[in-house]
Amino acid sequence: MKHLSFKILLVGVLLPPILYIGSLIFLENYLNHQFLLQIESVYIGDTTALLTGTVRLRKAVNQNINQYLSHLHWQTWGIKTDVTVTTRSGTRIYPAYPADAPDSFVPPDSGQIAADNFALMNEGLTVHTAVTLTHNTRLANLLLAFFLLLSVGILYLYYRRGVQKAIREQLEKEAAIHALQNRGETLARRLETLNSEKTELASDIQIISEKLSKERRKAGRNEDNYIEEIVRLEKQMENYLARLNDQETEINALRNELTRQDKLKQKQGKQQARAADILSRRFGTLYKKLHFHDRAISGFIPLTDDMKIKCEEIIHQLDKDPAKVPVKRKVFGKKNRATVFEIRLAYNGRLYYRPRRDHTLEILTIGTKNTQSRDLTFLETL
Repeated sequence: MKHLSFKILLVGVLLPPILYIGSLIFLENYLNHQFLLQIESVYIGDTTALLTGTVRLRKAVNQNINQYLSHLHWQTWGIKTDVTVTTRSGTRIYPAYPADAPDSFVPPDSGQIAADNFALMNEGLTVHTAVTLTHNTRLANLLLAFFLLLSVGILYLYYRRGVQKAIREQLEKEAAIHALQNRGETLARRLETLNSEKTELASDIQIISEKLSKERRKAGRNEDNYIEEIVRLEKQMENYLARLNDQETEINALRNELTRQDKLKQKQGKQQARAADILSRRFGTLYKKLHFHDRAISGFIPLTDDMKIKCEEIIHQLDKDPAKVPVKRKVFGKKNRATVFEIRLAYNGRLYYRPRRDHTLEILTIGTKNTQSRDLTFLETL
């Protein structure tokens, strides 16, 4: 959850139901419009038979609509349809009442039938349709599943971007720590040089003071001959004292800078330890069949993004099916030594693991070709 903002998480939670409800409403309106157009195109049928009295209007409308509905397969997707045909005065044509069935014992009068049909058609017919999409049906469940998958995909993309950003920040912090370490070493060497120079200057000052005292005693005997030498030595002593003050000022500044560098280094170390703890918990949650040594966690962090992706792909395969992972070699297989396997990652990377007695695997160390010698030395201690 560290890599997802609250806004993105809220959108991911609310987006599926909103899109689901909106889609149902839109489909109902769209299908109702299409259904109305289709019913209006078929419900009267052939008007010649109606005007000649061959068939009653109510019977023809019911037959045409029922025939159309029998070929409609919307119901299998959970779509319910309802049709009503009335005249403008409110007389219902479809669906017909049972009392509207003609008396089978009375012979039909085609002229009267044609007149009734013409009167109803002249009065005007109105078609009312209603299409309803119910919940927990095939179409509704498909829509809900699609929007849930869409929301999960969006959340996954933002999560991946957050993870990559965190990795970049971690690499920048490590680079800053390395730069601070180099700076601290440089300052320490400079401090040693200044201390050495300070000692030499103190020795020179003592020698000059002794010479000055000696020359002053000589000047008492021959002041005119030694006055210029005394002035020169006093100026030289003043210069040495000034240089000594400057050296002490610089030494104090370097000591303060070293103190600040140590504090920054401690802060960066805590951040790196926190990142290693987060990575260890994530691996422990994702890969139940694997155990990770602390050296493997610390070796994974400084890898490049491409190598991290390849390394995590190998870790995923080891968790699912270790037999499918290509092993480069056995590092140790001698008596009284644990068998350790080596796997290459993107040519330059190295991963070492060994089987455990509980039929799980332990990832011992992760590194590159540059750290291989140190990794092998570590494996010899197991």
